Order: sequence, then C-alpha cells, then structure tokens
Amino acid sequence: MALLECVPNVSEGRRPDVVDTLVQAVRRVPGVRLLDHSSDRAHNRSVITMAGESAPLKEAVLALFEGAVAAIDLRAHVGEHPRLGAVDVVPFVPLEGATLDECVTLARETGAEVARRFKVPVYLYEEASNDPTRTRLEDIRRGQFEGLAAKMSTPGWAPDYGPIEPHPSAGASAIGARRLLIAYNVNLATKRLDVAKKIAAAVRYSSGGLPHVKAMGVALEDRGIVQVSMNLTNYEQTPISLVFDAVVREAERYGVAVLENEIVGLVPAAALVGASESFLRFGSVSQRQILETRLKQTSEKWKVESGE
Repeated sequence: MALLECVPNVSEGRRPDVVDTLVQAVRRVPGVRLLDHSSDRAHNRSVITMAGESAPLKEAVLALFEGAVAAIDLRAHVGEHPRLGAVDVVPFVPLEGATLDECVTLARETGAEVARRFKVPVYLYEEASNDPTRTRLEDIRRGQFEGLAAKMSTPGWAPDYGPIEPHPSAGASAIGARRLLIAYNVNLATKRLDVAKKIAAAVRYSSGGLPHVKAMGVALEDRGIVQVSMNLTNYEQTPISLVFDAVVREAERYGVAVLENEIVGLVPAAALVGASESFLRFGSVSQRQILETRLKQTSEKWKVESGE
C-alpha cells in the first residue's frame, strides 16, 4: 500500500464551528486517516493533516473544498498569513511506499476535478507544476486574493485548470506535490514588526539566508508580540537547531529576546534529533505532533474500525 500525506491549509482560523465542519468532512471519507488539525487566530488559518492512498485522499480534498467554498468568503477575510483562496494550498507528500511522481499525478488529477466541480481556478506548484517559471508557492500567492483578478489577466498567469478569473468568494487554490515540510515559528518578546521582518529577511534563502528556509515576519496582535513564521523545506540539510541559532543571533543584534517557538502540525521524529525542548524553548511539543506516532496510532484505530 502506497501511503501519502496531504496537508491542506484553509483560510479560516477564528470560527471553530466552520473548522469543525471541514474536519468532519475529511473524517467521514472511508480510507482516510485524520492525523492532526490546528488553527491559528492571528493567521486566521487552519492546517489539516491526513494520510491515505491516492483515491481516498482525492475524495477527502473534494469534500473539504465543498465545505470551504460554501462557508468561507475571502472578501470578508482578514489575517496575517498571505492567502490566495478559501482552500489556499493543498500539498501531497510521499510517505510509506509512495513516490513523488505518484503525488504529482494525484495533484494534477485533483486540481482538474476541483476546477471542474467548484469553478475554482487551480495553480499547480512545486513538483506538480507544468511551468518552471512558476513552481514556488510564494510566487503564485504574491498579490493575494485582492490582487488575483489583475494577476490572472497578466500574460503567463492563467491558471492550470479552471476559469481565467477568480471565484468570487473562494479565490483560487494552489495544489501541488512536495517532500516533507516543517512549519516552524519563533516568537519574539517585542511588538516591533520591523524587527521580525528584518530577521525573516536575514534567515530566508531567497534574500541570502539559509538554504531551504522560507520566512516572513508577522504580528500576533492578540498577544502583543511578533513572530518569525517559517517553512523548512529540507530539515536534513537545514535542521531546526541551525535555524533557531540564526534567529537568536539576529534577534540579539536588535536587543530582542526569543520568547518561545512552535511547530505547526506534525513533524518527523528525525527532525527533533539534537533539538532538545529546553534548548529550543518550544512552548509545547507533544507526542501527538510526531508524524510517525500519529501514523501508528491512526493505523491501529483504522484497522479496528475497518475490521482488519
């Protein structure tokens, strides 16, 4: 059995009832294991992590789109995280017995069906992209929902699937294939957003920082602090401890202390080797956030429920 992971990000993190409806839609699909879900109020965003074979995962993504398109209106959406659509991004990731090529095929099939069924434009990204000039998610998302209509009318920015104008309330979506990624945030003991943005620029690869690091500075207004929000796209080449050291070093230049840091969603156990909780000052890392633990737990539960 080829096991794949799918980690949709939806543009809703402030209405628990809506998030629960979307989570339940995924949970009801036979053959899909719901591994984790988390919401961030400041980002106004939720991350859902699930695993399964290709066909059930495709059905789960379609069920998620059905609920999200009905419940989320980006014309009234406000949050710190950049977003393109109600279901903003849908990556497929190879796990046990699966290949990246299988994820590419699934991303393209799912993208075509999303566009056909929901009239939501779909851009393919990372390994699934058909266009080498637009593989990076940050390039596709640049301009966000508000600038989407103008962007789509620009030469070279017609979607891979679907209408050539945004869905009125659901925008567009990016669907792709990639390897395991760690969503990693460092919170700073200051309100200075300019400092968080300068640190993000210093550590992200695109502006001369660490390889395999994407970063941005955001304000957590409800807590009165700022955050360096990052994606680590290759934790083996650029481990969490190296990124943490770099952020601390940059923060010290501005006389700012690191308050804590956090992992969003699941993380491979290997990524935590050499990164003790005391050293990295994690606010909380539980066994439920270890990818291999959740796979094992949900596998045992799934076998019982399916009668295997």
